[in-house]
Amino acid sequence: MEFHITEEQRRLQQRSRQLAQDFATRAARHDREASHPLENYTALRDAGFYGLNVPVPLGGRGVGLLGYSLAAEELAQGCASTALAFNMHLSIVGPVMESPLVADQVKTHVARMVVEDSRLIAGNFSEPTTSGLVGTPVPMARARRVEGGYCLTGRKAFASMLEAADYTAVLARPDEATAPGAGLIALVPRTAAGRRVEAVWDTLGMRATRSDSMILEECFVPDDAVLVRSDDIVSFRRNGANWLWASYTAVYLGIAAAAYRTIVETVRGRTPPGFAQSLAYHPDVRRQVAEMSVDLEAARLLTYHSAWLSDAEGPTPAALAALYRAKFFVGEAVTRITRTAMTLGGAHALFRTGPLERLFRDGAVAPVQFPPRDFCLASLGLLELGLDSRDVLPPLRPLGDGAGPVIR
Repeated sequence: MEFHITEEQRRLQQRSRQLAQDFATRAARHDREASHPLENYTALRDAGFYGLNVPVPLGGRGVGLLGYSLAAEELAQGCASTALAFNMHLSIVGPVMESPLVADQVKTHVARMVVEDSRLIAGNFSEPTTSGLVGTPVPMARARRVEGGYCLTGRKAFASMLEAADYTAVLARPDEATAPGAGLIALVPRTAAGRRVEAVWDTLGMRATRSDSMILEECFVPDDAVLVRSDDIVSFRRNGANWLWASYTAVYLGIAAAAYRTIVETVRGRTPPGFAQSLAYHPDVRRQVAEMSVDLEAARLLTYHSAWLSDAEGPTPAALAALYRAKFFVGEAVTRITRTAMTLGGAHALFRTGPLERLFRDGAVAPVQFPPRDFCLASLGLLELGLDSRDVLPPLRPLGDGAGPVIR
């Protein structure tokens, strides 16, 4: 492990910890109501977090994935839903800033939007028909060319923080495109005609992300709303993996850290009647806490190292493999840690008056969050063995001429 954490990154971590302490005072209510934590997004704006991963020359903080992983781990310990939903903003701003496919004037425009104008952007590529397991590359949403821009039509799923975001970055396929992997990403304003929200978000975990469905019906966006258009949009997504999906890993790491901290405090502070020592002295408790500690520290090191490697190398095969490795392990670790914490907490942990029940439900989302566990392993195996995905049989028979699994 060659990475080290700078003083500036430590300061960002500390500021995120302070924000998380405030978020925690509202987390249970927003989870129970499945409501938008609007106050938290305002606090993040006031703290200058909207421009975290905008380059310094464009007015931002220039924070890389390692610095942000430290921040996200802390934010999630206060309110995991807020950390996950807000990351939708950074997950689109980051690739736009770093991709060579994006024009300089677009980067400058987006930087001005988020830094100077404090605009919040929700990235949204998912659709009801897509599958994280096979990495569906082509969207069903369509962009029809009209004078001065495009008309977008389609249904988007898992669209987080729609009530708070000023814009949603939508992936669609241009009608006139001929390349099988063609796509464009355009900003849809919250007030755009032809855009509506269908409130379907009633889920096990991450309830306050409010990841509802967004329906676009001939929704017009001007040409300057298009962030990128490419005949191979999968390459844009693969090269932006550090922000487009790897930035979520640290959110789930934060859930594991919060569950671990909570159960340690719980067993230390609970002394059963008739005994002179707290539950912390019970041998089964000590063993399970030790196992949780190993899981948590291993997950943390994998996350930090993969983020550092991505910052240092960019989208190399080694960096991408490290990101998949971290996402898989964190997803497995957080489910083990939260399950063990619930067991050690006993029947008291079942109540929503404490945080363990919410952390357990939020942690259960981790293996499903893109890329899901089996997609991580499939992609990691290809990268570790140095295989070309085009030489590997696809997991399902393709409809067209495409072959091999998609890595992104």
